[in-house]
Amino acid sequence: MFKDLFQKKRKYATVPSERLGQGHAEEAGDRPKREIPEGLMNKCPKCGSIQYSKELEKNFKVCSSCGYHMRLNAWERIRYTVDEDSFTEFDENLESLDPLEFPGYASKLEQQKLKSGLKEAVVTGQGLIGGYPAVLAVMSFDFFTGSMGSVVGEKITRAIEAATERNLPLIIFSTSGGARMQESILSLMQMAKTSAALARFHERGGLYISVITDPTTGGVSASFAMLGDIIIAEPGAVFGFAGRIVIEQTIRQKLPDDFQTAEFNLQHGQLDLVSHRKELKTTLSKLLDLHGVKGGTAIGG
Repeated sequence: MFKDLFQKKRKYATVPSERLGQGHAEEAGDRPKREIPEGLMNKCPKCGSIQYSKELEKNFKVCSSCGYHMRLNAWERIRYTVDEDSFTEFDENLESLDPLEFPGYASKLEQQKLKSGLKEAVVTGQGLIGGYPAVLAVMSFDFFTGSMGSVVGEKITRAIEAATERNLPLIIFSTSGGARMQESILSLMQMAKTSAALARFHERGGLYISVITDPTTGGVSASFAMLGDIIIAEPGAVFGFAGRIVIEQTIRQKLPDDFQTAEFNLQHGQLDLVSHRKELKTTLSKLLDLHGVKGGTAIGG
């Protein structure tokens, strides 16, 4: 009796299926389900808010709820940074091989090309930023986590040499998980090669602006990413050599929650500026102007 008194009441009226007429049952079954078109909405990886893709694109792929800067691929970055129709790509057909015949590497390269739409983890070229010419190298995390293999190092070195020969400023957008293990020492030597090219560029009085994006770690952070005359980072970008877990296990201490973020690095003197993505193009053009770069037109590479 007591069970009957305290039995949970249904919140909604239900109709048993057997009471539905045959015609009604067929009509309900045939009714098409409303589906959201693929790509219409995006979910923020940090706060979980749902946003229209078009609105997110207008906001430079920065979450309007929490300010999280979502990762961009190389061509998205170029579109947001370089003046329209002013970019000329360098070495577009340079692709990685499998020099050490590492098991599965050749097939993984093909998979990465299909997944990302890129031929390698960096796009290089020349363009205008607010009317000021510059040579750019833009890394892309969605190709092999932006890992630096021999082709990435070669393309960046060639871009540095082009900036040296043309007496133009150099801007490198870094994002990487580190050296590409499938190429072993051929990958690690790119750290020295890019750094040597930057030393020659510096001797010629060239201006190099390094832009750190999320994440930038390993051999890239330990070479050209930290050699800029001016080092800028996007808000929240993770930047460092070894990962947080590795460091905590090594020193046996708990690290601060904001450890290795752009803000943490700025506070500890590792960066010159943290710039919101919306303001980055304006910041770069102002720096180019400040350093006496003359406005002009992009030159084919």
